[in-house]
Amino acid sequence: MNPRSPILAFYDGSGTDAAGRTIAEIWAWDHRRLEMVHDYIQWLFPLPEPSRFNPDAPILSTTDMSAFQRDAGLQARVHRSLDVMLDFLGLGRKEGVVIRSTRFTPALDWLSPANHNHLRLTRILLFLKHAGLKRDAEALLACLDDIASQEGAEKILPQTLKFWRDALR
Repeated sequence: MNPRSPILAFYDGSGTDAAGRTIAEIWAWDHRRLEMVHDYIQWLFPLPEPSRFNPDAPILSTTDMSAFQRDAGLQARVHRSLDVMLDFLGLGRKEGVVIRSTRFTPALDWLSPANHNHLRLTRILLFLKHAGLKRDAEALLACLDDIASQEGAEKILPQTLKFWRDALR
């Protein structure tokens, strides 16, 4: 691994994010903190473009992408990050499929038009694709499509669905 890559150091546990937090610390946060803090998502799910919201967010390089795509240990850690966020949203993974968990309720805060968690979901989908985990991204998108047609009808806007679908193109 490239020791100069802050993303890979953060992900392998040898580094911290811009606020000095380790990935393990963020994984241990409760749902309230995951909702209230807004500068960690760019570290759990970095992208090759600068963040519009967080000037301290890392930028995913092609070298970083290659490392995630070929390193099973890094991919396992991405799955851990994904599981943390899915649980936060009332979802989970089972046998490669994203499902509603027993905590899922149509009243979840993120099921509202233009909720900031919709942007987080777009970021997650994009990062999964860049990290070589397109099947996981497709499983998440399938669940989101299903939610949008049922509990999320009129709560998840058509343009949001378009962003999610376009993320996997």
